[in-house]
Amino acid sequence: MTRASKRKSDDQNSEPIKRNCVDPVRSASNKATTKVQERIDKIYTKYANESSSVIDPEGIEALCSDLKVNYADVKILMLAWKMDAQKQGYFTLDEWRRGFKTLKVDTIAKLKKKLPELEKEVLKSENFDDFYRFGFRYCLTEDKQKCLDIETSCVLLELILKFCYQSQVDSFIKFLKVSDNYHI
Repeated sequence: MTRASKRKSDDQNSEPIKRNCVDPVRSASNKATTKVQERIDKIYTKYANESSSVIDPEGIEALCSDLKVNYADVKILMLAWKMDAQKQGYFTLDEWRRGFKTLKVDTIAKLKKKLPELEKEVLKSENFDDFYRFGFRYCLTEDKQKCLDIETSCVLLELILKFCYQSQVDSFIKFLKVSDNYHI
């Protein structure tokens, strides 16, 4: 056998051996990841509507009750921001998983502990613009909608900005309520 053909046959013989090797560290990591995802999915199932398999407004109210947070609290909007939720009042399984992984939580108790940290995170200047834009987009309920009505705008401004700029928000909301001609 020539030298080149010997190498080729050696490579072919060694290939199956490499495929059968299992990295125990990666295998344990994959198992842990699977268990975390199972816990996240189990929590999702608790709140999801059985017929649509989506967490709807009733499920969000139940979640808020378990978190001991008012459903109109800005923390729920912050949670939706972390999930990158696309439709107001609804969470899909993918959004739920994304949010829980981003927050590094897998139980309701851990999520409850993370909520105060979310407020601090939003107040950072590098995150606030993104959160504000998300809040605006999240309130657009119709396809191709570009503006919010005055009432929705006032609620959104109060929710997002009031904890930072209370007096300015109050004055601006009064102005908007008097001025019916504007859309935001």
